[in-house]
Amino acid sequence: MNVHHLELFYYVARHGGIMPAVRNIPYGIQQPAVSSQIAQLEEFLGATLFHRRPFALTPEGEKLYEFIRPFFSNLEKVADELQGGQARHIRIGASTIVLREHLPELFRDVRKKFPGLKLSLREGFPIQFEEWLQRDEIDLAVTLIEKKTAPGIHSLALLELPLVLLVEKNSGIGSAEELWRRDKIDEPLICLPQGETVCRNFQQKLNALGVDWFPGIEVSSLDLIETYVANGLGAGVALALPGKKFPPRVRALPLNGFSPVIVGALWRGRKTPLLETFLKEVKLRARQMA
Repeated sequence: MNVHHLELFYYVARHGGIMPAVRNIPYGIQQPAVSSQIAQLEEFLGATLFHRRPFALTPEGEKLYEFIRPFFSNLEKVADELQGGQARHIRIGASTIVLREHLPELFRDVRKKFPGLKLSLREGFPIQFEEWLQRDEIDLAVTLIEKKTAPGIHSLALLELPLVLLVEKNSGIGSAEELWRRDKIDEPLICLPQGETVCRNFQQKLNALGVDWFPGIEVSSLDLIETYVANGLGAGVALALPGKKFPPRVRALPLNGFSPVIVGALWRGRKTPLLETFLKEVKLRARQMA
């Protein structure tokens, strides 16, 4: 059997499909090439290894995966041991703001201790990070965290951030409390997806106040909330980040009594020396920000 074909099949089986495998194979390869080489492997074996839609390994695929999994899953561990026990690659998931504004400086500090360090970055939502950790697609997530995490996932609280309501600079709204006294709030609400902690905390408090105000514009990042508010398209729920300056055309109103959110780090399994170093640097940066 072609060992490279086996390697590609390992990633497909591990990540549950060809496209997820392409995103996690540690070198550049396109989906058609993976599909072609898997087809060659199946032709050589005379067996179908997995069903495509929905993805599921066949009995033959299960047998082959269990045979090759110990070898391919331990390659990085062996490499770490040969390099003196220090990993040289870490995969991090975080929001756009963390990746853009906080991680570059932190990475410079860590690289002084781990020369030649390779960094893989992945942007996403908090709900995705635990799933990626469970599937071993990332090593560390810096994100909003809940009080309870999935089994096997460890968490470290870093910062507590209050919610704020963003309004356009020339808006006549002087405080959030003015809105709660209205019979009906006409301004569109701009918010992250409803399953996210920010939107959920906001709606829980509104419910306690007896106020109905649901998202009219749902966006994927806090940056987009600022942009849409600045353009007069509604009021948005955001976070008061330490040292954060909002755009000139945006005002931030305090949301008194609303539950804050917790920013923290998530990881799975034991902490390697590299992961331990990253966690120490993240904690230091959080203390500096606070």
